[in-house]
Amino acid sequence: MRIRPCLLSLFVLVAFSFVAEVSARQATRDIKVISSAGARAMADACTAWAEKNKQVVAMAILDWGGNLIESHAMEGAPMNAIDTALLKAKSALRWRRPTSETNKMVRSGENLAPTFMHDFPQPGALPVVVDGQVIGAMGVSGADGEKCAQAAIDAVFKGQAASSAR
Repeated sequence: MRIRPCLLSLFVLVAFSFVAEVSARQATRDIKVISSAGARAMADACTAWAEKNKQVVAMAILDWGGNLIESHAMEGAPMNAIDTALLKAKSALRWRRPTSETNKMVRSGENLAPTFMHDFPQPGALPVVVDGQVIGAMGVSGADGEKCAQAAIDAVFKGQAASSAR
């Protein structure tokens, strides 16, 4: 019978230690987001880059949770271009890397998960990383999509954002 109070004391001690450890950790965190104005500026910058390079593109910009913030198709873009840009952006966001890198992994057989997870690992999308946080992604359909997305990220974030989480 003396064992039970001892076990109860041990349980209380372990439970208290766990609660103390959890409360010592940060229970919340601040998350940066791409504003709607920032997303519009990214679309405008990508469009300007495409026009300068005589290319026709469509683009989709997602926030950190995968929600579409902005999309745009230049005149002459194929009917499926925005859908393709959106799929690319979702893949860049999920894998936290340029879709060209994910494409190489799939083609080499190193990682086939993107194909059976219904991703679209085709080149043309970049994650947007600020202070080590992935805050969104930009997918571009047509021509040099990743170059267009990088030009947009550079123009809007002025060197404060990266296009890889690693």
